[in-house]
Amino acid sequence: MNETIASTATAAASLPASNPYSLAALASQTDAVGLAVIVLLAAMSIASWYFIAAKGLEQLALRRAARQTPDAFWAAADLAAAERAMRSLDADPFAALALAGVEASRAHAASTRSLGAACDLSDFITRALRQSMVASTARLESGQTLLASVGSTAPFVGLFGTVWGIYHALVAISLSGQGTLDKVAGPVGEALIMTAAGLAVAIPAVLGYNLFVRANRLLLAQLDGFAHDVHAALAVGGRAAPVQSAQRGA
Repeated sequence: MNETIASTATAAASLPASNPYSLAALASQTDAVGLAVIVLLAAMSIASWYFIAAKGLEQLALRRAARQTPDAFWAAADLAAAERAMRSLDADPFAALALAGVEASRAHAASTRSLGAACDLSDFITRALRQSMVASTARLESGQTLLASVGSTAPFVGLFGTVWGIYHALVAISLSGQGTLDKVAGPVGEALIMTAAGLAVAIPAVLGYNLFVRANRLLLAQLDGFAHDVHAALAVGGRAAPVQSAQRGA
């Protein structure tokens, strides 16, 4: 019994202080190319998660604006009150669209010797609403190229690290002259970790990209419907009169 305990203690004392096959050991034994792959995957992961978090908060704010801004616009007594209500809200695509329509109706009424005066009120408002929707679409889709790029390139970056790790395993085998486990476990483990890291970076980026594409499509559909309603309200003759009378009173 005492001999068994003594042999166990001797074996435990002979073990290394640190695991030679841990992540820290793999990072310390890899070369500059492997470290560059690790740093690149880490940077891609941080950038994609930051963008996912930022766009997620933005989508929540836009969903709230899609419910509140049209209601505030239609609850106004006249266009002057509607304009004040839109300016009091945060800058969101729905408020920007309504302000663009109101300002376009006012500008058309004041334009006498310009190219814009050649078209009627309906076309003038349509042009302003279209420009506002283009700007809102560009704002909603900003940064999605990053997620698409990370989702499509991260697996190949990890695959490159895998190939590089297998290359080190083959070099270790050729130098040792024998394919024992202790010679190839480190490089092969490094290769497998690179593969897993590439997939771990790519999968959230792809899921986030698909989620934001669908959310933007729904918001743009709501914005398009609101644009049609605003155009129908502003293109009716006499609707710009409260704004003009308010300006004369001021």
